Amino acid sequence: MSQVRLITWNINSVRARLPIVEKLLADYNPDILCLQETKVQDHMFPLDVFNQYGLNHHALAGQKSYHGVATLSKIPMTEKNKINWCDMGDARHVETHFDNGLKLHNFYVPAGGDEPDVAVNDKFAHKMDFLSEMTNWSHDLPENGKHVLVGDLNIAPLESDVWSHKKLLKVVSHTPQECEAMHSLQEAHNWFDVMRHFVPEPERLYSWWSYRSKDWRAADKGRRLDHVWCSPPLKDKMKSMHVLEEARGWEKPSDHAPVMVEFDV
Repeated sequence: MSQVRLITWNINSVRARLPIVEKLLADYNPDILCLQETKVQDHMFPLDVFNQYGLNHHALAGQKSYHGVATLSKIPMTEKNKINWCDMGDARHVETHFDNGLKLHNFYVPAGGDEPDVAVNDKFAHKMDFLSEMTNWSHDLPENGKHVLVGDLNIAPLESDVWSHKKLLKVVSHTPQECEAMHSLQEAHNWFDVMRHFVPEPERLYSWWSYRSKDWRAADKGRRLDHVWCSPPLKDKMKSMHVLEEARGWEKPSDHAPVMVEFDV
């Protein structure tokens, strides 16, 4: 059994933010790095940078200018899979299996646009369809597997996951409709919320702060859009979790902070 340090981060364009990606790798030395919103086609992904830090095993799902996920690892991968969610052809997911038995799922769930109404907003309808497909997929996963699900799921499900529950009830990412869908998704595989295990309700727990706020730290109008879940067999193997909030203040930052977990597998 060995301990794994995993970091998940919506980087909001990996090529535009390579300097802070390198800072993260130098400062925190993850065994596995999961990125979302890489916004780059696979053949243009800057793999050389990651190889320099020992992340020599790669699983990429990219496209031009939009979306994109990538899993980069020091641990050898034995299998890589992609699912074409909602038959949209978007690069929003990559699955990797490792020689230590870990099965890792890296997701970027659609944001859903501005209006939380499936009848008038195709983007929101797509988000709800995506969550429904994820729920069916989760239900079919083996209960005894070593599964970890990470990424930007674009929902802050709990009251203390947002800066103001009342003011955000009608804002996409915290509507009752989305929160109920996420609850159903979690129940489908009995996913364990690793972040909330280490920072229980009602403690504040955010991973995203809008670029619109001039002083994001002082305003602290955050939301927990990024998540780390695990299958029941890994529940007692989780050792630590930290939201690396300082990264939100680095030069030319992503609007998301990295989330780091350590666990035995």
